[in-house]
Amino acid sequence: MILAITGGTGFVGSHLIDHALEMGHTVRALARKPQAKRIGVTWVEGALDRPKSLASLVEGVDAVIHVAGVVNAADRAGFAEGNVAGTEGILQATKHAGIRRFVHVSSLAAREPTLSNYGWSKAEAETRVQISALDWTIVRPPAIFGPRDHDLLDVFKAARSGYVPMPPKGTRVSLLYVEDLTALLLALAELPVAPSIMEPDDGTPKGWDNRDFARAIGVAVGKSVKVVSTPRAILKLASAADRLVRRRKAKLTRDRVSYFCHPDWVSHKPPPPALWTPSVPTPQALAQTAAWYRAAGLL
Repeated sequence: MILAITGGTGFVGSHLIDHALEMGHTVRALARKPQAKRIGVTWVEGALDRPKSLASLVEGVDAVIHVAGVVNAADRAGFAEGNVAGTEGILQATKHAGIRRFVHVSSLAAREPTLSNYGWSKAEAETRVQISALDWTIVRPPAIFGPRDHDLLDVFKAARSGYVPMPPKGTRVSLLYVEDLTALLLALAELPVAPSIMEPDDGTPKGWDNRDFARAIGVAVGKSVKVVSTPRAILKLASAADRLVRRRKAKLTRDRVSYFCHPDWVSHKPPPPALWTPSVPTPQALAQTAAWYRAAGLL
């Protein structure tokens, strides 16, 4: 197949390109800046707010996999521009090119659009996909991890210290290794199914208690950890401090505090087993992630 991929320079997108090439597909990938040449990949310089580049990206492809999105922004307008308007742009380009198959990477946050600006923007983007009249599937990944991910790096570093701060007690989360996610996305591109929303995870019934997740990361880095369940009020103070220190690069935003404190980020709509099942056990995947962090000099 010839696949058009947005977000190909990011964490999930880069793994998706690797996996697609391994399976013999040809890739067209959107990138804001020039990229190194790679056999099987045509880099299309552009962005989601540049219609001409989107038209070039999707021309003559078999399917579009829309991975790109904004996970951190200063306000609702920033999320709307990246996630809502960006999705509208790639949808329009796909329809104008006569391409039918559209796989959209959303987030479990879309289930609770009132909790955060991020969740609101992902829900709004999903609505655009659903009314597009394309042959669409929406995939809502839970917490994704794996090599090249930097969002969970701080948790792995904390585990090395022996103390891991986590959200308040009673919060649960589903997990998914990035390689399992890319396998699902490619399966959906190749084998279109009826329009649906899917929430994949690692197969753990009822997800993970966040404290167990922290302990599993401790095992991956070779440390016995003490888990500190952090009240919402403390997380808000930490968010303010992070903003002062890292400013626009702050990771613990107020938006994320609301997200972290929600008790149920467990996947409830798994893909059909005949289509896809996770293949890498989470303890093994966490160990592989820790090994990559070490090799990259980050841990």
